[in-house]
Amino acid sequence: MNAHARLWSALAVFSTGLIVLSGCVGGSGDDLTKVRPSYSTVGPVTEIARADRANPVQFSGTLDNGETASSTDWAGKVLVVNFWYAGCAPCRAEAPDLEAVYSEFKDQGVMFVGVNVRDQAGTAQSFAATFGITYPSFLDANVGSIQLAFAGTVAPNVVPTTVVLDREGRVASRIVGQLESRSILQTLLRDTLAESP
Repeated sequence: MNAHARLWSALAVFSTGLIVLSGCVGGSGDDLTKVRPSYSTVGPVTEIARADRANPVQFSGTLDNGETASSTDWAGKVLVVNFWYAGCAPCRAEAPDLEAVYSEFKDQGVMFVGVNVRDQAGTAQSFAATFGITYPSFLDANVGSIQLAFAGTVAPNVVPTTVVLDREGRVASRIVGQLESRSILQTLLRDTLAESP
């Protein structure tokens, strides 16, 4: 295969990944008139042993309030990254649970941040106001750079996906699909916080 063919092949794989990522996983109430991948309400939980974790995931972008931020802003904290968009029914269903867990853990060295994969600032801010979300969200719909940053380590292939990064910025665990129980994320956070710095 020549270099030109390899480039087109790589672009096709990347584009397919972004299309799949934009699909919504879970829940009734989805607009079934839209074409999207198959979905389920419960996805697997993946935990990665500390010794097996890859390099830190580094990302940056613009938040829904217009400010710029970077993963380095939360260095030394356990960081929960939730991939979502406003029209996703399971994203709406899990929003109160994510906020509740954030409120419980934010004073224990944990930060939450959203990555909105479809919407513009106004829609993202309206979602946050409706569901009482107090942590920020990146707007990644036009750029896709944050989705790409995670693709090399633990691809967020469906929405919603929630990823827990350890204090070094490495992927410690991932929840694919809607968070069905706060206790799942609470346990993942307690386990990651219990790791010695």
